[in-house]
Amino acid sequence: MAHTTTPAGPPHVLIIVQNLPVPLDRRVWLECQALRAAGYDVSVICPKGPGDPARERIDGVRVFKYRPAPEASGALGYLVEFVYSWVRTALLSRKVWREQPFQLLQACNPPDTYWALARLWKRRGVRFVYDQHDLNPELFLSRFGEPSGGAGRAQLGLLRWLEWMTYRTADHVVSTNRSYQRIAMERGRRSASDVTVVRSGPDTRTMRPVLPRPDARQGERHRLAYLGIMGPQDNVEVVLEVVHELVHGRGRSDVEAVLMGFGDCYDDLVRRSGELGLDDVVTFTGRVGLPAIAEQLSASAVGLCPDRKTPLNDLSTMNKTMEYMAYALPSVAFDLAETRVSGADACLYVPSGDVAAFADAVERILDDPELRCRMARTARTRVSEELDWRPQAAAYVGVYDQLTGRDLQQIPRDDGATAFVDVDSDEELARFVLARGPLPAVHRDHALGA
Repeated sequence: MAHTTTPAGPPHVLIIVQNLPVPLDRRVWLECQALRAAGYDVSVICPKGPGDPARERIDGVRVFKYRPAPEASGALGYLVEFVYSWVRTALLSRKVWREQPFQLLQACNPPDTYWALARLWKRRGVRFVYDQHDLNPELFLSRFGEPSGGAGRAQLGLLRWLEWMTYRTADHVVSTNRSYQRIAMERGRRSASDVTVVRSGPDTRTMRPVLPRPDARQGERHRLAYLGIMGPQDNVEVVLEVVHELVHGRGRSDVEAVLMGFGDCYDDLVRRSGELGLDDVVTFTGRVGLPAIAEQLSASAVGLCPDRKTPLNDLSTMNKTMEYMAYALPSVAFDLAETRVSGADACLYVPSGDVAAFADAVERILDDPELRCRMARTARTRVSEELDWRPQAAAYVGVYDQLTGRDLQQIPRDDGATAFVDVDSDEELARFVLARGPLPAVHRDHALGA
């Protein structure tokens, strides 16, 4: 029989995330802020990042962190990582409970292993929310292909079983897009009322173009930007291939690239950049926070989405696409179903894997100031009016209000700050967009008095 704990104060939500620290995981951090704004108490269990303390309180959110498992390699390595992380998380969940019992538990995948922990806490009356960030069977197929041997089929079968058990255990499923929602309903056999779409849109009040420093000079190169994880399925090597094509294949001296992020492939990408002779034009920043992201994307001309068409990528929402859009940044992407849903006319799409076509699209944006300004306006308008986090936050909080029986909460709004670009002015936005990189010839001649 379940032992229900009735809170003396606001409902307490415990959020579990394994693949990224918080607040570095921007989706999870936005969820935390939305719950806090709606009056919930929030705790998070996650791995430590470099230099992170084991316990901290950030903007009212209690964060409990454990030392991450050693880097996994092979099936046995991943098994060790999952078991280690599960045990550390389970022990910390008991610590959280002793300090303040929680009424709701949210697990963010990957991996799909925390249904077992949720079942233990359900005995105490805790409700379980499954926030599905990835489709793990599709991730396996994207990295390894359709298995032909018994071991591969067993691994894929295990992933499908873990996903099924998570669907079966959840009191509610949160999906990042309509494709994921459809899979939850078909493969997970959940009803439409049990699945809520909460897209990973940026908060455009804070993610918006920033003015350059007063002493900043007009750039001599067009900056291309990549922002995101650098794992095997993210295909970041395509960025280097495109830059190599533009610089060494087509002789462009007005192009550079900045790659922001980290992951299993980071060291290989740095080494590959050197092998391609790109060290003078490619910068790797490693982990960066929002201030550095704002500065870099505000100074860039084109955002790059190198994800190839795979069973996972085609159905996944790429956060970077919408974050580029928040900074009024046109993008180039391989033609993926969900990327088209997000990017619409703010992106140019090319066939998957066609590096030459990708480079052509980048050049088309760089060499056509009118197109660049038009796509920048489209990007910013679409992300702020259709993809912004605020309506997503309302849908997300609505899940918890439904589970707890609370009235629907209103997410407070903010008016922003004067240090940002005036994105409502077409003239100001165009001036800002054209100032990112070398001046177009007509503007340069005018500036020189020609």
